[in-house]
Amino acid sequence: MDQMSFAEAEYQNKKRKTRREKFLERVDSLIPWPRLVKKLKRHYHKGRTGRPPYPLETMLRIHCMQLFYNLSDPGMEDALYEIESMRRFAGLRLSDRLPDETTILNFRRFLEQRKLGKKLFDEINGYLNEHELMLREGSIVDASIVAAPSSTKNQKKERDPEMHQTRKGNQWHFGMKVHIGVDDEIGLIHSLETTPANTHDLEVAEKLLHGQEQRVFGDAGYRGIEKREAHQEREVDWYIAERPGKRKMMDPDSWEAKAEKLKSQIRAKVEHPFRYMKQVFGYNKVRYRGQDKNRNRFQVMAGLTNLLIAEKLIPT
Repeated sequence: MDQMSFAEAEYQNKKRKTRREKFLERVDSLIPWPRLVKKLKRHYHKGRTGRPPYPLETMLRIHCMQLFYNLSDPGMEDALYEIESMRRFAGLRLSDRLPDETTILNFRRFLEQRKLGKKLFDEINGYLNEHELMLREGSIVDASIVAAPSSTKNQKKERDPEMHQTRKGNQWHFGMKVHIGVDDEIGLIHSLETTPANTHDLEVAEKLLHGQEQRVFGDAGYRGIEKREAHQEREVDWYIAERPGKRKMMDPDSWEAKAEKLKSQIRAKVEHPFRYMKQVFGYNKVRYRGQDKNRNRFQVMAGLTNLLIAEKLIPT
């Protein structure tokens, strides 16, 4: 057995757990690691030549920590050398051979190139569905803009061609949109798409509905959704918000104003996943160029977000 290092000994004897330790312990108990590893295992390289590969679960845990703290590949490597709680979460010791930034990059590309973010998202939702948490009767649809660098001070002297600008209110934004569909009871994400920021919300709405809904909620950006050909055959009740200008003209005591207030209270559930992605995970700006890489990242984050939202409802 390897001798314990001074850092590990001091860590064991410290008197207080940090917020990072508490959070990592919390998500460690939430994430169904064996299921996710099994889903990725057949795609993972065997390492027949050269150095043996790192264990798949170790690399998956490192990738999840990258998402939790929005770290770059070099930043993740530094964190593994500096932070004992993150090494322990990954199942590593300071005396071990720690993954370098290239190894971390290669694992991320492994997930991106095989589109495994969607498989992880679906596997987590399957796990939640087994606990009867993925409800199907009602959906809320919404979209949020994620900024991308608009600077042309790069090698190609151009902005990312897969990102676009759009105006929201009186302000212009350059980047992409994340579109999600969530259930209207718990607020768990069941569908996710990404597009350039200038794509209208209605263009993607069809992909956010699973087809078993009895009711659909959306903000004023989805006005007219029921008239679209793709939704003509849907037997659902549409609860789409009125335009802000029309709402201002309503009598606050009228049944129309009260109905709008009730719809907005239900729609508020769709903001919770965006809060986790943007504020808890810190993903206010895209980290990569192109839609595919960022979509893969959001799919994994969506699965982790669902686990955190459903935490109190998962049987222990």
